[in-house]
Amino acid sequence: MTHALATPVSLPATARRRSLLAMLRVAPALLRQRRALADLDDSRLQDLGLTRAQARAEADRPFWDAPAHWR
Repeated sequence: MTHALATPVSLPATARRRSLLAMLRVAPALLRQRRALADLDDSRLQDLGLTRAQARAEADRPFWDAPAHWR
């Protein structure tokens, strides 16, 4: 079985604008969730299977660095 190599495809301007608008639409929720994660106490983080360092690293990510399923 052979696999074709994917060539990079640039998005048209309208798709880039939609992506930007979608990102800006979810940014407030993402920032709230990351702030809440940073505020959890150690026992809650342990319940989630996260360390304080992992929670801090996630909370410090910029708002445009959203999970792919949010885009």
